[in-house]
Amino acid sequence: MSVSGRPTFRAAATRVRVPATSANLGPGFDAFGLALSLYDDLVAQVADEPGVRVDVHGEGSDSVPRDHRHLVAKTMMRAFDEMGGRPRGLDLVCANRIPHGRGLGSSAAAIVGGLTLARAIVVGGEERLSDADLLDLAVSIEGHPDNVVACIRGGTTIAWTRASGSHPAIGVLALSPSADIIPVVCVPSSSVATKKARALLPEQVPHADAAWNAARSAMLSIALTQRTDLLFEATEDRLHQNYRRPAFPRSSDLVDKLRAAGIPTAISGAGPTVIAFASSSSADQVAAIAGSRFTTDIVGIDREGTRVLPLDA
Repeated sequence: MSVSGRPTFRAAATRVRVPATSANLGPGFDAFGLALSLYDDLVAQVADEPGVRVDVHGEGSDSVPRDHRHLVAKTMMRAFDEMGGRPRGLDLVCANRIPHGRGLGSSAAAIVGGLTLARAIVVGGEERLSDADLLDLAVSIEGHPDNVVACIRGGTTIAWTRASGSHPAIGVLALSPSADIIPVVCVPSSSVATKKARALLPEQVPHADAAWNAARSAMLSIALTQRTDLLFEATEDRLHQNYRRPAFPRSSDLVDKLRAAGIPTAISGAGPTVIAFASSSSADQVAAIAGSRFTTDIVGIDREGTRVLPLDA
C-alpha cells in the first residue's frame, strides 16, 4: 500500500538497535551472512531547529562526521525522501560498539539502522516504506546484500539477486543456526576498506575453484544448522580469501593457524577481522592462538535482527 502526501513525524525520541554481521563465512561470497550479538544503538528525534546534529559515542567517535554527512543521517534522509518528505530538523545520537572498517558490517548496520529509524519516526511509516522496499533501498546503498540481509533478519541468512524487474530485487532465505556454534571474533587494530579488498579480486577464477566453492557453500547451509561436524570443510574457500591476503597478511596467517588447530575459521566479510566457529571446548583456544595482536571476543549469535526498542530497554 502506498501513501501519498507529506508524512507526519512522531514527536517522541525513537530508538533502534542493529547487530554486527559477518559475511561470506568462508565460501559463501556475497551471499551468506551471520548476525552477531554486538550492537549499535541509534536514537533520533525530530527538531524544530533546521539541520542535522549528530552525537557519537564509542567506535568512530573521533573520526565520523557530526552532521548531515554521517552515514546514518544520510540514509535517514534517503528514507524520508522515499516516504514523501523530510523533517525540518533532526537530532541523532549513535552509541557504537561495532568496529569500523573491520569486516563486521558497520556500514550495513548504519544503513539498515538509518532506514529503520526513519521509518519508525514517520506515522504510518511501514505503509510508506514496506519491508521489501526497505531491503531494496538498503542493498542499493550498500552495494551488496549479505551483511544487509543478516542485519535486518538476524540469525544466518542467504541472499541472492533475483531476476531483473522482480520486487523485491533481493531473495532471502533465513536459517536457524545451531546453538552449539560459538562465534569468536579476532579483531586487529588496523582497518581495511571494503573497496580496497574488493579491488584485489580477479575478474575470473578457475572453473575448478568455482566448483569447489559451490560445493562448500551448499555444505555450509547444512553445517551451520544441523551438522556442525562439517563446519571445518564447509568454511574452506578458494574464491576470495587468498586473493585478499596482501591486504591483511596477519589475519590470513591467523586463519591458517586456527585451521591448523582444527578450528573452522574464515575472514569476516572483507576483513581484516577473523571469525572462528568454536565449540565450548575450543573457544578459549582461539584467544590463546590469536595472541595480543588481536582483540578476541566470544560473541553470541543474534537471532532477532534490527528492532525498534523502548528508550529505557
